[in-house]
Amino acid sequence: MEVKIEPSWKTVLQHEFDKPYFKQLTEFVKQEYKTKQIFPPASLIFNAFDQCPFDQVKVVIIGQDPYHGVGQAHGLCFSVNNGIEFPPSLINIFKEIERDLGIPIPKSGNLTRWAQQGVLLLNATLTVQAHIAGSHQNHGWESFTDTVIHTLASKKEHLVFMLWGSYAQRKGEFVDPKRHLVLKSAHPSPLSAYRGFIGNNHFSTANKYLLENGLSGIDW
Repeated sequence: MEVKIEPSWKTVLQHEFDKPYFKQLTEFVKQEYKTKQIFPPASLIFNAFDQCPFDQVKVVIIGQDPYHGVGQAHGLCFSVNNGIEFPPSLINIFKEIERDLGIPIPKSGNLTRWAQQGVLLLNATLTVQAHIAGSHQNHGWESFTDTVIHTLASKKEHLVFMLWGSYAQRKGEFVDPKRHLVLKSAHPSPLSAYRGFIGNNHFSTANKYLLENGLSGIDW
Protein backbone atom coordinates (compact mmCIF):
# COMPACT_ATOMS: atom_id res chain seq x y z
CA MET A 1 0.00 0.00 0.00
CA GLU A 2 1.27 3.46 -0.90
CA VAL A 3 1.66 5.71 2.15
CA LYS A 4 3.13 9.18 1.75
CA ILE A 5 5.73 9.31 4.49
CA GLU A 6 9.41 10.23 4.70
CA PRO A 7 11.53 7.52 2.94
CA SER A 8 13.58 6.29 5.91
CA TRP A 9 10.37 5.74 7.90
CA LYS A 10 8.75 4.05 4.91
CA THR A 11 11.63 1.55 4.86
CA VAL A 12 11.32 0.55 8.54
CA LEU A 13 7.50 0.62 8.65
CA GLN A 14 6.50 -0.84 5.27
CA HIS A 15 5.52 -4.18 6.84
CA GLU A 16 3.05 -2.27 9.03
CA PHE A 17 1.40 -0.49 6.10
CA ASP A 18 0.68 -3.88 4.51
CA LYS A 19 -1.21 -5.27 7.52
CA PRO A 20 -5.02 -5.65 7.40
CA TYR A 21 -5.61 -3.30 10.36
CA PHE A 22 -3.70 -0.49 8.65
CA LYS A 23 -5.71 -0.92 5.46
CA GLN A 24 -8.92 -0.69 7.51
CA LEU A 25 -7.56 2.37 9.33
CA THR A 26 -6.72 4.02 6.01
CA GLU A 27 -10.25 3.47 4.71
CA PHE A 28 -11.75 4.85 7.92
CA VAL A 29 -9.55 7.96 7.83
CA LYS A 30 -10.20 8.61 4.13
CA GLN A 31 -13.95 8.43 4.70
CA GLU A 32 -13.72 10.75 7.71
CA TYR A 33 -11.84 13.38 5.71
CA LYS A 34 -14.45 13.16 2.95
CA THR A 35 -17.45 13.60 5.24
CA LYS A 36 -16.32 15.59 8.30
CA GLN A 37 -13.90 18.28 9.45
CA ILE A 38 -10.78 16.40 10.50
CA PHE A 39 -7.47 17.65 11.90
CA PRO A 40 -4.64 17.98 11.06
CA PRO A 41 -4.94 18.68 7.31
CA ALA A 42 -4.54 15.36 5.49
CA SER A 43 -1.15 16.33 4.06
CA LEU A 44 0.20 16.73 7.62
CA ILE A 45 -0.94 13.42 9.16
CA PHE A 46 2.66 12.13 9.05
CA ASN A 47 4.32 15.51 9.62
CA ALA A 48 6.16 14.27 12.74
CA PHE A 49 7.88 11.64 10.61
CA ASP A 50 8.48 13.91 7.62
CA GLN A 51 10.20 16.54 9.78
CA CYS A 52 12.28 14.01 11.73
CA PRO A 53 13.67 11.11 9.63
CA PHE A 54 14.20 7.76 11.38
CA ASP A 55 17.98 7.97 11.31
CA GLN A 56 17.94 11.43 12.89
CA VAL A 57 15.68 10.71 15.89
CA LYS A 58 17.31 11.56 19.24
CA VAL A 59 14.36 12.37 21.50
CA VAL A 60 10.82 10.94 21.52
CA ILE A 61 7.95 12.90 23.11
CA ILE A 62 4.60 11.10 23.23
CA GLY A 63 1.26 12.90 23.15
CA GLN A 64 -2.22 11.43 22.98
CA ASP A 65 -4.45 13.17 20.42
CA PRO A 66 -4.06 16.04 17.94
CA TYR A 67 -5.57 19.35 19.04
CA HIS A 68 -9.18 19.50 17.86
CA GLY A 69 -9.61 23.28 17.52
CA VAL A 70 -9.51 25.07 14.18
CA GLY A 71 -5.99 25.88 12.93
CA GLN A 72 -4.14 24.29 15.85
CA ALA A 73 -2.95 20.83 14.83
CA HIS A 74 -0.24 20.34 12.25
CA GLY A 75 0.94 16.81 12.97
CA LEU A 76 3.38 17.41 15.83
CA CYS A 77 2.29 16.63 19.39
CA PHE A 78 1.92 19.66 21.71
CA SER A 79 2.80 22.00 18.79
CA VAL A 80 0.54 24.61 17.19
CA ASN A 81 0.83 26.61 13.99
CA ASN A 82 2.42 30.06 14.03
CA GLY A 83 0.05 32.74 15.25
CA ILE A 84 -2.15 30.33 17.24
CA GLU A 85 -2.66 30.95 20.94
CA PHE A 86 -0.65 28.53 23.10
CA PRO A 87 -2.74 25.69 24.59
CA PRO A 88 -2.31 25.28 28.37
CA SER A 89 -0.02 22.21 28.20
CA LEU A 90 2.32 23.97 25.78
CA ILE A 91 2.48 27.01 28.06
CA ASN A 92 3.63 24.72 30.89
CA ILE A 93 6.22 23.03 28.66
CA PHE A 94 7.68 26.44 27.85
CA LYS A 95 7.54 27.43 31.55
CA GLU A 96 9.57 24.36 32.49
CA ILE A 97 12.13 25.03 29.75
CA GLU A 98 12.48 28.59 31.03
CA ARG A 99 12.86 27.37 34.62
CA ASP A 100 15.23 24.53 33.67
CA LEU A 101 17.42 26.20 31.05
CA GLY A 102 16.69 29.94 31.32
CA ILE A 103 15.35 30.05 27.74
CA PRO A 104 12.62 32.71 27.44
CA ILE A 105 9.14 31.62 26.36
CA PRO A 106 9.08 31.92 22.54
CA LYS A 107 6.62 33.96 20.51
CA SER A 108 5.48 30.94 18.45
CA GLY A 109 4.19 27.58 19.63
CA ASN A 110 5.36 25.89 16.43
CA LEU A 111 7.78 23.11 17.44
CA THR A 112 8.94 22.24 13.92
CA ARG A 113 12.37 23.56 14.95
CA TRP A 114 12.57 20.78 17.57
CA ALA A 115 11.49 18.13 15.06
CA GLN A 116 14.18 19.21 12.63
CA GLN A 117 16.80 18.72 15.36
CA GLY A 118 15.75 15.11 16.00
CA VAL A 119 12.75 15.35 18.36
CA LEU A 120 9.97 12.99 17.26
CA LEU A 121 6.75 14.67 18.41
CA LEU A 122 4.50 11.63 18.25
CA ASN A 123 0.80 11.58 19.04
CA ALA A 124 -0.62 8.12 19.83
CA THR A 125 -3.56 8.92 17.54
CA LEU A 126 -2.70 10.90 14.41
CA THR A 127 -6.12 12.29 13.44
CA VAL A 128 -9.19 13.70 15.22
CA GLN A 129 -12.63 15.09 14.34
CA ALA A 130 -13.04 18.82 14.92
CA HIS A 131 -14.06 19.68 18.49
CA ILE A 132 -14.41 16.02 19.57
CA ALA A 133 -11.40 14.90 21.61
CA GLY A 134 -10.52 11.23 21.24
CA SER A 135 -12.88 10.73 18.29
CA HIS A 136 -10.35 8.68 16.29
CA GLN A 137 -9.08 6.55 19.15
CA ASN A 138 -9.39 2.75 18.90
CA HIS A 139 -9.41 2.64 15.10
CA GLY A 140 -5.85 1.39 14.68
CA TRP A 141 -3.62 4.42 15.14
CA GLU A 142 -2.51 3.20 18.57
CA SER A 143 -1.26 -0.09 17.10
CA PHE A 144 0.67 1.82 14.47
CA THR A 145 2.31 4.20 16.94
CA ASP A 146 3.12 1.32 19.30
CA THR A 147 5.05 -0.23 16.41
CA VAL A 148 6.83 3.08 15.81
CA ILE A 149 8.00 3.16 19.43
CA HIS A 150 8.99 -0.53 19.40
CA THR A 151 10.95 -0.01 16.18
CA LEU A 152 12.84 2.97 17.59
CA ALA A 153 13.54 1.22 20.90
CA SER A 154 14.84 -1.95 19.26
CA LYS A 155 16.74 -0.59 16.26
CA LYS A 156 18.40 2.45 17.87
CA GLU A 157 20.42 3.19 21.00
CA HIS A 158 20.79 6.19 23.31
CA LEU A 159 17.42 7.75 22.59
CA VAL A 160 15.67 9.93 25.16
CA PHE A 161 12.02 9.03 25.78
CA MET A 162 10.03 11.75 27.55
CA LEU A 163 6.94 10.07 29.01
CA TRP A 164 4.64 12.68 30.52
CA GLY A 165 1.55 11.37 32.30
CA SER A 166 0.21 7.85 32.76
CA TYR A 167 -0.93 7.39 29.15
CA ALA A 168 2.53 8.07 27.69
CA GLN A 169 4.17 5.98 30.42
CA ARG A 170 2.02 2.97 29.55
CA LYS A 171 2.78 3.48 25.87
CA GLY A 172 6.52 3.44 26.51
CA GLU A 173 6.65 0.92 29.35
CA PHE A 174 8.60 -1.66 27.32
CA VAL A 175 11.50 0.71 26.48
CA ASP A 176 14.75 -0.69 27.93
CA PRO A 177 16.20 1.89 30.35
CA LYS A 178 19.63 0.29 30.00
CA ARG A 179 19.64 1.07 26.30
CA HIS A 180 17.85 4.42 26.35
CA LEU A 181 17.17 7.28 28.77
CA VAL A 182 13.56 7.03 29.95
CA LEU A 183 12.30 10.20 31.65
CA LYS A 184 8.93 10.10 33.42
CA SER A 185 6.88 12.80 35.10
CA ALA A 186 3.37 14.16 35.46
CA HIS A 187 1.68 15.54 32.34
CA PRO A 188 2.11 19.26 31.54
CA SER A 189 -1.66 19.86 31.54
CA PRO A 190 -2.86 22.41 34.12
CA LEU A 191 -4.46 19.56 36.09
CA SER A 192 -1.11 17.94 36.85
CA ALA A 193 1.74 20.27 35.82
CA TYR A 194 2.44 21.37 39.40
CA ARG A 195 2.36 17.79 40.65
CA GLY A 196 5.67 16.86 39.07
CA PHE A 197 5.99 18.30 35.57
CA ILE A 198 7.25 21.73 36.57
CA GLY A 199 10.64 21.01 38.09
CA ASN A 200 11.27 17.72 36.25
CA ASN A 201 14.45 19.03 34.54
CA HIS A 202 13.80 16.80 31.55
CA PHE A 203 15.20 19.21 29.00
CA SER A 204 18.59 19.71 30.64
CA THR A 205 18.76 16.01 31.56
CA ALA A 206 18.11 15.01 27.94
CA ASN A 207 20.85 17.27 26.62
CA LYS A 208 23.35 16.01 29.20
CA TYR A 209 22.63 12.41 28.17
CA LEU A 210 22.88 13.17 24.44
CA LEU A 211 26.22 14.93 24.91
CA GLU A 212 27.54 12.06 27.06
CA ASN A 213 26.72 9.70 24.21
CA GLY A 214 28.45 11.72 21.51
CA LEU A 215 25.34 13.42 20.14
CA SER A 216 24.55 17.10 19.93
CA GLY A 217 21.99 18.49 22.39
CA ILE A 218 18.68 20.05 21.39
CA ASP A 219 18.27 23.82 21.22
CA TRP A 220 14.99 23.92 23.14
